[in-house]
Amino acid sequence: MKGLEALRVALDALRANRLRSLLTMIGVVVGVAAVVVVVSIGAGARQEIEQQVEGLGSNLILVVPGEATTVGAPTVSRLRRADGLLLARVVGDPGAVTARLASGERVRAGSRSTFTTVQGGDENFPRVFDRPLAEGGYLTGTDVDTRRRVAVLGARTATRLFGDADPVGRQITVAGSRFRVIGVLAEQGESFGVSQDDEVHVPITTAQRLLGVDRVDGFAVRAPDAASVGGLSDRLRRALQEEHPDEPFSAITQTQVLGVIGDVLGLLTSVLAAIAGISLLVGGVGVSNIMLVSVRERTREIGLRKALGARQRDVLAQFLLEAVLLTTIGGCVGIAVGVGASVALDRLSPLPAAVEWWSPVVAFAVSAAVGITFGVLPARRAGRLDPVVALRGD
Repeated sequence: MKGLEALRVALDALRANRLRSLLTMIGVVVGVAAVVVVVSIGAGARQEIEQQVEGLGSNLILVVPGEATTVGAPTVSRLRRADGLLLARVVGDPGAVTARLASGERVRAGSRSTFTTVQGGDENFPRVFDRPLAEGGYLTGTDVDTRRRVAVLGARTATRLFGDADPVGRQITVAGSRFRVIGVLAEQGESFGVSQDDEVHVPITTAQRLLGVDRVDGFAVRAPDAASVGGLSDRLRRALQEEHPDEPFSAITQTQVLGVIGDVLGLLTSVLAAIAGISLLVGGVGVSNIMLVSVRERTREIGLRKALGARQRDVLAQFLLEAVLLTTIGGCVGIAVGVGASVALDRLSPLPAAVEWWSPVVAFAVSAAVGITFGVLPARRAGRLDPVVALRGD
């Protein structure tokens, strides 16, 4: 039987049992759509995290005490401001290193108050983290050296404390001490679920005195270019290790953060996609079952074809083609449903979703493979029927 004729006969057979064919394809549609949606959500989450990490600043290295694989610092740190001078010598640029000291504190302005993150920093912060200002100015080296009580507000903190009023020049109270607002940072958004706009920046020396400590949580270093990040991070870590032989240190790059998170997201997406793919297996079992029923119903037809000269492989190919058609049509519909659902999720829900070009291709290939795999048994059974027995309808 020629290819076009076989295709016509297969389509006629599917049209003759429209409801049965439709119900059989539903399992394939659901499985393919689920795989496309799950992969899209995983890709969307990965892209959003990459944007958040890159939003912290380019070519960034976070130097913290202890062994660490993600951004963070232990409660007790042996790092001091003087260690920043050591790191600046390694980098060769004093303006590329900024110290960090953070604490959660109650901040008040008149009758309004909010609990926010108080960041102790220095004049290098805007350059290292690429944070522009919306109003006023940022901390200066003189502010740090003289422990001035001046503050720069994040955009959300400024709104909570002053509403629509201009906060520059106003007074706020941080942990019982008065500060004068000298600037407001431009709105930045969230990073890893934490708002970067809900914070107050004060000179790190003032923060140390306010908190009664002389340590710093860590340092952020901006490398000259992307190519030098890896080598520079190793040199920074070794320099601190030589200065503090008994204390381990970590120099965490954005690439390392993205690598760890990407591996976790990739594994999670693969597991979820495999779970979603189980419905494809169920759909394949349904295809096999329906094709076995079809072989049983069309026993006389098979016998007549073989009596007229059809070979075993012709009959096998005919029923295998019907099974593949069921799954490929279901796969195409499933891809359309999955892509549409992914776009709708991305636009209408907080879940990020990005359709990867390869996921519909893989889903289509898998659906076709399911048709071949689960169509072989019924097709072989049809091809092995004895024409005499088949014509009797036994």
